Amino acid sequence: MAAKWIEALTGSLEQKKQYKQAKARIEALPEPYRTVANAQHRYTMYYGGITDGDTLVQIFLDLADLWERAAIDGTPIDDIIGADPVEFAETYAEAYGGTQWVDKERARLTKAVEDAKKKEQS
Repeated sequence: MAAKWIEALTGSLEQKKQYKQAKARIEALPEPYRTVANAQHRYTMYYGGITDGDTLVQIFLDLADLWERAAIDGTPIDDIIGADPVEFAETYAEAYGGTQWVDKERARLTKAVEDAKKKEQS
């Protein structure tokens, strides 16, 4: 009973566990993969603005998979991210979709414009 109450306030305990596991996997990467994975993780947290916990956890599990595989194979970082790390990180995050904090504001903006147009036509 207490666990459900805590989850209602803080979010899914399972998601937190999975997130911590993904973060630990990233921390266990050899250099230079760890540095790049941590930088991409941080950027995704700021850029993505994703509010859906399942999507966010999946992004970071897949991020850990990506960089673990690169480290195992010895794949050069540039072969993965290309010439523009920002473009790579943004494209990576956008591929997951999910609800973002800005979605609410986009809807609010759209509604305000529609309401203004209706008043203009009256």
